[in-house]
Amino acid sequence: MGPGGGDRVGELRSIAPTFVASGPSGVTVRTRLKHLTPGDEKVLRLVGAHLGSLASKDLKTRCRDGLSHSGGAWAVRKRELTPVSSSRWAGSITKATQDQWALARRCQSAHIHNLEAGVRTIEHRLALPVGQKGSKKAPGGYRSQREWHAKSRRLRVLQDRLTAARADREAGLVHVVRGGKRLARTRHHLDAAQLTESAWRRGWEAERWFCQADGESGKRYGNETIRVSPDGEVSIKLPAPLVHLSNAPRGRYVLACRVTFAHRGGEWTDRVAVNRAIAYRIHLDTGRDRWYLTASWQIPPTPAIPIEAALAHGVIGVDMNADHLAAWRLDIHGNPTGSPRRFFYDLTGTAEHRDAQVRHALTRLLHWARTCGVKAIAVEDLDFAAEKTREKHGRRKHFRQLISGMPTAKLRARLASMADQTGIAVIAVDPAYTSRWGAQHWQKPLTTTIRKTTRHDAAAVAIGRRAQGHPIRRRTTPPPQHRSDAVGHRTVQARSGVPGREGTRPRIPGPRTRSVPPGRGANAGHQNAQHRPGRSAEHETWQQAPLPLSL
Repeated sequence: MGPGGGDRVGELRSIAPTFVASGPSGVTVRTRLKHLTPGDEKVLRLVGAHLGSLASKDLKTRCRDGLSHSGGAWAVRKRELTPVSSSRWAGSITKATQDQWALARRCQSAHIHNLEAGVRTIEHRLALPVGQKGSKKAPGGYRSQREWHAKSRRLRVLQDRLTAARADREAGLVHVVRGGKRLARTRHHLDAAQLTESAWRRGWEAERWFCQADGESGKRYGNETIRVSPDGEVSIKLPAPLVHLSNAPRGRYVLACRVTFAHRGGEWTDRVAVNRAIAYRIHLDTGRDRWYLTASWQIPPTPAIPIEAALAHGVIGVDMNADHLAAWRLDIHGNPTGSPRRFFYDLTGTAEHRDAQVRHALTRLLHWARTCGVKAIAVEDLDFAAEKTREKHGRRKHFRQLISGMPTAKLRARLASMADQTGIAVIAVDPAYTSRWGAQHWQKPLTTTIRKTTRHDAAAVAIGRRAQGHPIRRRTTPPPQHRSDAVGHRTVQARSGVPGREGTRPRIPGPRTRSVPPGRGANAGHQNAQHRPGRSAEHETWQQAPLPLSL
């Protein structure tokens, strides 16, 4: 459904410049901890619960400090946690706390902006007469007096929420739920979630555990707290109160299982061999009752290639929709070649299922791009943060749910990361008017008797042409005085420097009328072959038909 809508043609907004998206700055891989003994699981649960309680207390302290927090206060927090864990565990906990507090501040700012947008929209509509129609730029008045009254009450509610949110931000107060707000609310709706209280409790406790450690370059295997050797042996530095559970020297516990990383295992092995920093996290999936180990490390960002070099072999324009990716390959002149491709995915179900669906669709897209020899993929630089508010779209509940369910940020991040491994550049373009102009100028010309071009396919062509610097809108064909191009060129398909652009069409021999010049061909001298009703008019004398006898 590409968000290429916009205002009227006379009120076009400026188009942002096209750019090559930067590559990923980090790598995250995951593997399963298989064949754990009951003793291993007991130790992991105890370590996670103990460090989770310390992380909760540290987060409470950080939130209480608010804006008055400083580097000295951070050091004090770390010193208080060191005796009950270790210096490295304390460093990981305090850093995770600081990141969580900063994330809550960013979310708080976004919430304030949404409230301000809602208040402005309601105030504008309340000031208009009831029943007044809106325009493309601004909504009109409310439809009835009853709706006007209900929105006036909602305005007071939003204003109160905005006042409270602004006061919290000025005071540096944030609201954070360790374990997640969604899971906390599920506790009051266990029947709807199809969970028992004990099952919910297991998931809640597992989400609040803490078992992650930052890497250190120069240390053995890149991490002293959670260490994974090149042969897959996993060992954990136990906190001080749990040292009595160790089964290895220096207070360490070695798990009975061995791990391997199927994805990017070679990169992981290279880093471990030279003792480069790798961060690890151990967590439990209570739904599957499986333990997982996640490894992550930073990588130098890939230098962005010039956009001219990326477009040297054409481009694939991609239009993202709620259930599929519409893609079309364009040559270096901006002409669609071949047939459009669609890569479907299903965004219902769990987060893991949705993420897998997006990943599989992008994999098929990149495989097709590599087969075509294209080195660039053009996508829209989408951001629905300000486009899915309740006050902006009103009764269009289905549309709000549609754009809210589109994982624009996840797809963009996934595509940049996966394309970097295949050597394909990702070009981000402004999404303005791509769907409208694509449907207006490209949907009908690209539709044939054996191919139905959808609005999304046409939008993909518009996206690809914008990435190449070509105009999306096709020039309207002028009314010619005769069959030549005396009034100007009919389209803007070819650049001025393309060889043969001004030349005549090559003659194609055959019986087709358009291919045979006038006065030539098999029936050139036989005019009766071109006159179906009877003999040729220019070879006959005019005669009036006889009158009917009945007159």
